[in-house]
Amino acid sequence: MTPSRRALLTGAGASLIAAPLAAQDRNALPLALNGAWRQGGYALGRTTPRALIFVDGEALTTASAAGLFVIGFDRDAASSVQIEARADDRSARRTLDIAPYAFPSTSVNGLPPSTVEPSDPALLARIQREIALKTEGFASRIDADDFKSGFIWPLESYRVSSAWGAQRILNGTPARPHYGIDLAAPQGSVIRAPADGRIAFVRPNMHFEGGLTLIDHGQGLITCYLHQSRLDVEQGQRVRRGDPLGRVGMTGRATGPHLCWRMKWRDRNLDPSLMVGAFAPQTLA
Repeated sequence: MTPSRRALLTGAGASLIAAPLAAQDRNALPLALNGAWRQGGYALGRTTPRALIFVDGEALTTASAAGLFVIGFDRDAASSVQIEARADDRSARRTLDIAPYAFPSTSVNGLPPSTVEPSDPALLARIQREIALKTEGFASRIDADDFKSGFIWPLESYRVSSAWGAQRILNGTPARPHYGIDLAAPQGSVIRAPADGRIAFVRPNMHFEGGLTLIDHGQGLITCYLHQSRLDVEQGQRVRRGDPLGRVGMTGRATGPHLCWRMKWRDRNLDPSLMVGAFAPQTLA
């Protein structure tokens, strides 16, 4: 089996952690990739600084000044993806096999009906206003590669109470998949930034999310922290890995104290736990 096909099964979820891929043609643009090549996973890459990065033929991001970039694979990603780096008249292209994943189904009961099937016109108007606010936060695009050294867990002590990507049944009604991993912890537990970044959005008392914070880690990679009882950062603030963000609560749509931790790369939903301990390729060799 060649290095480009090798994969290691790691972690409790047996996620596929792909071994590094490096360009073989000396006339091609240098390109190295590693990551978790599965639905909900990611690829971290290193290439020529400021190279344009294409995903399935669409230009989606630009490598940092250090040549680093990140690509995300949605929960329902296709079985393969083509990644290409271009700079001047040189390019390099790789096709990655994306492993499927069997997502569980979970039921949550006892939620207030207004958080499952809201119908009040005033509440629906509020939800639309909050969607517009969140959309603006998710549109943040700082020129950074703060994802390069991987992530830590945002809580020191927790229990995974709901797996990422689970098909949800809320109060007996089928709902969208759960695009977060729920970490149950005592009320008031300190939430810490899992990686460097800039606060792109922070707001208390969101209808569904309660206390909500978004961190932009660069190139459209944004992590989300829901249901907080207290918010300890401000929009635009620069945070370092380990800095306090807020406290665990049960605000918004929640039946107990927990942190719902989410990650998005542009419009794609990723499993943030797969980024824990990840590192971008250190060299192009």
